[in-house]
Amino acid sequence: MEQHKYREILEKLQGDIASGRYKPGNRLPSEAELVRRFGVSRMTVFRAMRELQSLGLVTRRVGSGTYVSTTPISGSYVFGLLIPELGQTEIFEAICKGMMEAPEAVHHSLLWGNTVSGDSEKEEAAEQLCHQFISRKVAGVFFAPVEYSAHRNQANHRIVAALDRARIPVVLLDRCLEPYPRRSRYDLVGIDNRRTGYMAAEHLIRAGARRIAFFARPNSAPTVDARIAGYREALLSLSDQRDLDLVRIGDPSDAGFVKSVVKRDRPDAFLCANDHTAGGLMQTLISLGRNIPREIRIVGIDDVRYARLLPVPLTTQHQPCRDIGRVALTVMLDRMANPDLPARDVLLGCEMVIRQSCGAAPRS
Repeated sequence: MEQHKYREILEKLQGDIASGRYKPGNRLPSEAELVRRFGVSRMTVFRAMRELQSLGLVTRRVGSGTYVSTTPISGSYVFGLLIPELGQTEIFEAICKGMMEAPEAVHHSLLWGNTVSGDSEKEEAAEQLCHQFISRKVAGVFFAPVEYSAHRNQANHRIVAALDRARIPVVLLDRCLEPYPRRSRYDLVGIDNRRTGYMAAEHLIRAGARRIAFFARPNSAPTVDARIAGYREALLSLSDQRDLDLVRIGDPSDAGFVKSVVKRDRPDAFLCANDHTAGGLMQTLISLGRNIPREIRIVGIDDVRYARLLPVPLTTQHQPCRDIGRVALTVMLDRMANPDLPARDVLLGCEMVIRQSCGAAPRS
């Protein structure tokens, strides 16, 4: 609870300074005032004020108080994190930690937004947060476009259009705005999804799978289409399944749908769009009496923490999330220093993590 309040105090004061509510030379509320306002301990307030000082945003005068710096550290910026799935999708927490661990982060700060659970609510919350960042005049925004909602494309484009009008640079995290293989005109930092799909399918083929189905949820991000492209490429070049297209889009927890797929397609393996989908599908297959991996093998993508804790530990591909965060901060600073550079995709590689679900000998 105190950790949450510490971030709340820090982000509130960062935002007030960035928006001009507290101008250079203005005195900030005293620690005693902040203790009363936020209902926290004095140590929590002290931690937040100390971090503001380390960022060069404030100076502390003994016996007088804390003031907004009149000579901030050169090149000190406040960036917004516009990530609708933050707190719900594990990879983004690690990406944000990677940003904060980057050597360049010592002079910069990140504003975190609130998250919601409903898919339609995500669109509204993301647009509201976008306008908050604009009003606070952040130096740049890291944006992970909304997925899994019917109107996500319109909402995502409204968000970047608003940031463009405010002349705030955008770096996309994990996924593009446009359908694969088209790309937007914004820098993107993530993984090489096509190669990741290829490697996962290749692993299943080498493990002996002959009828591999690809399973994804409806309204997924363009990253999933890239993974499907890699899956198809592996089947074409490495498998006898080259004439079979077993891409299936549906709810992995829908037992009726999963049962119909298994009956119609007779897959001996599923490559899932991500670990969340793989976990849901595994539970459903087990409830239908299917043995994993003896009857059906499963591979996911992401390597989230619970992947090894599933009823059958999940073979998956490990995303280098913290590296993505560190690279993303570098790309943002480069974009700010060189606004005329062509847009870039910076795509990192994944590593296979072999567990029991694919039927191969486990290793990590």
